[in-house]
Amino acid sequence: MSLPILDPAGLEPRSATDELRERSPLARTPDGTWVVLGHAEALAVVEDAESFSSGVSRFLQVPNGLDGAEHAAMRAATDPFFGPEEMARLAPVLREVAGGLVEELLDGVGAAGTEIDAVAALGAVFAVRGQTTWLGWPAVLEPELLQWMSDNHEASRSGELERTREVAERFDAIIRSVLAPRRAAEQDAPEDPTTALLRLRVPLPDPEVPGSTERALHEEEIVSILRNWTGGDLGSIALCTGVLLHALAHAPALADRVRDGSDEEATAIIDELLRIDDPFVSTRRVATCPVSLAGREIGAGERVLVHWTSANRDGRVFPDPEALDPAGNAERNLVYGAGPHVCPGRPLATLELLMLLKALLSAADVRPAETPGEREIAPVGGWAHVPVVLVPRG
Repeated sequence: MSLPILDPAGLEPRSATDELRERSPLARTPDGTWVVLGHAEALAVVEDAESFSSGVSRFLQVPNGLDGAEHAAMRAATDPFFGPEEMARLAPVLREVAGGLVEELLDGVGAAGTEIDAVAALGAVFAVRGQTTWLGWPAVLEPELLQWMSDNHEASRSGELERTREVAERFDAIIRSVLAPRRAAEQDAPEDPTTALLRLRVPLPDPEVPGSTERALHEEEIVSILRNWTGGDLGSIALCTGVLLHALAHAPALADRVRDGSDEEATAIIDELLRIDDPFVSTRRVATCPVSLAGREIGAGERVLVHWTSANRDGRVFPDPEALDPAGNAERNLVYGAGPHVCPGRPLATLELLMLLKALLSAADVRPAETPGEREIAPVGGWAHVPVVLVPRG
């Protein structure tokens, strides 16, 4: 039986894959790329890093665009930036950033409340402020980063390689503008994660030092890591905020649970809402050898797209994909991926979203606005615009 064809251009990722997945756990795009729609099949791909390489981008991507020992070494060196101690230190900082933004949005707002776009006015601004505060970047970069987010979003939707290249180069220039004064300051550079990255040693031999077992990061590697930490996270947090606020505005009792419950319960609810409407649509791989998947033969060199949004709604694993079951679905939730290339920034993203929702829901009730929202289309998921009304509490 021939596989279904998925042409995602211009389609909303959930509706585009829900029907196809019922027919087959695999599909093909018009250009021949394999699309992995099923949950078990997605795990089979991402947990087999030898057969499916992550080296698919024309840009250097550290660490998750690397494979094998090099990937493991880079993860060992950079994962501590998202470790429990760093997240504990960062939590009150992000809480203050979130509280300040919410206070700005509610300043002078009366009992009738105020309408905002949860994606642009809340998620995007908080993402920029949270990331720059964490990394020690100048606050004056906020307008430039917000504009970059918008331009990057439009470039991604266009699918035009020249536009995405130009936007990527602009972001690299922003990163280099932050690194240059730190390099010049040397030992007097501010103590923050950006400076720590400049001083980091990775457990890889230095070709110029015989017998060495570690080396400093190269400039392009530092830029790539910071691009991954910031460029990827900014848009993701904005999209996640849209998904979460849309859901909570329509479920006041659930919003109460997030506001009044423990951090653990709130985090579980956040993860489950993102499973139901996963804005992290897909990840790419390339087959390194002939491999069998769901009864199909994938040839060496063929491209594979793991569709997280679809896998997280697979009826074989989630009998009612729309049903909220934070505890029951936690172990099978693939919002942040799986396998050796699971998202390294998950602890930070989780903390950011938790601090933002706690701050917002403590200060305001969130209600649906009369203005309709707008769904995103591939290659992006979630919501492009989520108008909500913030009504001050007390």
